[in-house]
Amino acid sequence: MAELQQLVASANEWLDLEAVPDYPQALNGLQLEGKTELRKVAAAVDACLPVIEQACEIEADLLVVHHGLFWQGAQKIEGALYQKLKLAMDHGLAIYSAHIPLDVHPELGNSVGLLRAMGIEAGEESFFPWKGIQLGLAADVSWSFEDLLSKVSGAVGSPVHSCPGGASQVKRVGVITGGAGSEIFDIAATGIDTFITGEGPHWSYTAAEELGINLVYAGHYATETFGVKALAERWCRDFPGLTWEFIDHPTGL
Repeated sequence: MAELQQLVASANEWLDLEAVPDYPQALNGLQLEGKTELRKVAAAVDACLPVIEQACEIEADLLVVHHGLFWQGAQKIEGALYQKLKLAMDHGLAIYSAHIPLDVHPELGNSVGLLRAMGIEAGEESFFPWKGIQLGLAADVSWSFEDLLSKVSGAVGSPVHSCPGGASQVKRVGVITGGAGSEIFDIAATGIDTFITGEGPHWSYTAAEELGINLVYAGHYATETFGVKALAERWCRDFPGLTWEFIDHPTGL
């Protein structure tokens, strides 16, 4: 049986929460206290009501998510927020959230997880400066664009949408998971020929065409499943007797 504060302290250290910048509403770390002694971890992308309901149904003691409880900022504790908090507290379910720190981590992060799932095992480099850190990963490959699309689709487990705005032969790919399509102008200036992200605004497609860069929209949700799974697995490896389960609640976006 693991102690909640042990898991929180270890994750805070692994992910370097104090040093990695994020949006204010991310509130990375333990967002809701719960049981002090843990047997089961649930991992999910979003701390939404259906996920919390399922976490309670499977008798999880700790829920780790990428998007936490407070993305809307300060709000009244009523409606869905009240239901989520009450349900979790009634079941002693603790909730831990990590956003940008779980995107960029070199071992547990979403970007490295996606690259590994595509078959890129080593050689990636950090790229794209953001608030004093490098937000994405880039790697050299030698694939046709069609082969790359197949690898990305296989990695996320669903079809992907793409803009074939660049070369048919991919030599350098860049990855930023989530919703980074709006950064396409700055991304193109980094010298990569193919950019993989989760989603982007409508105009990012035509911008990619005009910039001469391939752009792959692999799904905001789908590209951000890797980190929470890796963190839950790491906890279970370091704390024997702890088990974990992934709660899949896709948005289709």
